[in-house]
Amino acid sequence: MALNFANNNALSAITALPASISSGALNLISTQTASNSTSLSFTTGIDSTYKEYIFKLINIHPATDEAQFTFQASANGGSSYGIALTSSTFAAINYEDESSATLAYRNGDDLAQSTSYHRILHGIGNGNDESGTGTLEIFEPSSTTFVKHFKSSTSNYMSGSAANNYFSAGYFNTTSALNAFDFKFHSGNIDSGVIKLYGVS
Repeated sequence: MALNFANNNALSAITALPASISSGALNLISTQTASNSTSLSFTTGIDSTYKEYIFKLINIHPATDEAQFTFQASANGGSSYGIALTSSTFAAINYEDESSATLAYRNGDDLAQSTSYHRILHGIGNGNDESGTGTLEIFEPSSTTFVKHFKSSTSNYMSGSAANNYFSAGYFNTTSALNAFDFKFHSGNIDSGVIKLYGVS
């Protein structure tokens, strides 16, 4: 196949990418909708088909005020959750009345070789108009060679009338394949919300 170059050196007339190059397409695998749910678990569809998986969190609303939305992984199809992980976290917060605005590393939210659930949404209010949204990316969970990296970027209406932009990243310290993920609040149920799982091709 001949490659054609435009005046700005961009490629044109490409009809297909080599199999080794990712096209970045999102392929919907499954959707879970909460309705006063204890947790939302994804126990199928996570395998070696894709090297990257993305969870889309849409209007996650807690039953309990100032709830922390968390996740953990499983290597046994969801029979148990609690893979050792290490993470780092920072957040940007601004209040509606501009009484306070901060950008800070949140060492209290980090985990160090812990099997606890990791926080990815912080302090969501449970008012009728309060919720959180964002993305969580998992990289090559089926690898049996490397640890499993993840990163998240979320935004929520924080209890106390503030915008909270919350970032975290880390790795599950295992060379076992991860094949299930569980999401829940640290306290109380998931009153409503949607999580969609995509594979990136």
